[in-house]
Amino acid sequence: NDWDALTHTSAALKADREVVLAAVKTHGKALAYASDQLQSDREVVLAAVKTHGQALVYASYQLKNDREVVLAAVKQHGTALYNASYELKNDREVVLAAVKQDGSALACASEGLKNDPEVVLAAVTNYRYALEYASDERKNDREVVLAAVKSHGNALRYASAALKNDREVVLAAVKQDGSAL
Repeated sequence: NDWDALTHTSAALKADREVVLAAVKTHGKALAYASDQLQSDREVVLAAVKTHGQALVYASYQLKNDREVVLAAVKQHGTALYNASYELKNDREVVLAAVKQDGSALACASEGLKNDPEVVLAAVTNYRYALEYASDERKNDREVVLAAVKSHGNALRYASAALKNDREVVLAAVKQDGSAL
């Protein structure tokens, strides 16, 4: 898949909906070379993010605030959340979908969702350092920290001081990774 084939075409072809739609269906990153008008075309952008979630970066601001487009993007590549609108970084369903796909997406979730137990649990079970991005309250939440260290022992470094001194938490961490101390 030569996603940058559109770079070698004329401005007219970069604005040709049929050509661009065919390109983004092959590789969403081709959206980077589409005309501004097509980067604002919902169908074109939706096709692009379904094959390459990170193509959201090339979408118009309006589409970065389109719930269906952003959900499709984060389901394909969780860190596409970085390019979503502020409003959608505060949308529980969108953020949950993002962190389930890639826990590191928690880094750009709203502060409120960094404190949501279900969102944080989903993130810490699939990304070793997600606990770093959680709220202080979640870093002191025994259930969340236990889940984190059982998946990735080194997550212990981001736990609250109290939980770093909790025998059960530390034991779970070192059982998962002996170097967690």
